Amino acid sequence: MIVITNPFFIEDEIQILHSLLEEGLSLLHIRKPDFSELEMAQFINQIKLEFRDRIVLHSHHFLSEDFGISRIHFSEKERKHLIEFPARFSKPCRYKSTSTHSIDDFNSLENFDYAFLSPVFKSISKEDYHPKTDLFEALKSRKNYKTKVVALGGINSENIQKTLENGFDDVALLGTIWKNENPLKQFKLCQKIVLSYLQ
Repeated sequence: MIVITNPFFIEDEIQILHSLLEEGLSLLHIRKPDFSELEMAQFINQIKLEFRDRIVLHSHHFLSEDFGISRIHFSEKERKHLIEFPARFSKPCRYKSTSTHSIDDFNSLENFDYAFLSPVFKSISKEDYHPKTDLFEALKSRKNYKTKVVALGGINSENIQKTLENGFDDVALLGTIWKNENPLKQFKLCQKIVLSYLQ
């Protein structure tokens, strides 16, 4: 299970992130699109060293070398404009993920460990962001099995099981965590559903 940071400021955010990671969060995607290089470096610096191997950087990718981060995420736009990709990020990047919004785009991927496919449901965090196509139906046309497909968009405790049952390999949480009064409690609820499904 993946958690993506809120793009905006959250009070006690680092403390909450540590709590999620201590509870067994597999991967933390740091997505702060408005952060400068310095702000991003300061943010990462606050995260305990023991959790660095679970951090995925969405921007300022070159900081990965300074902080020993081996996971990098590329937006759809970045992926389509990186001519020398993936050679440019061969070190220290060992794991690569990206974002897709259609099954055709997902099927065309090469050299990625996993990819978000979104939005699956109406977004919790973004206004008026909802599916244009039925991604459960679209997944029946999946041809790419080298890349894991991760559901993003409107994922919450009520629909996680349905999502996994319908062909997604994993889920990414954003709004259901950060729009909740108790992010840790909500995470543990979602985690319990995922773990019970996988058993």
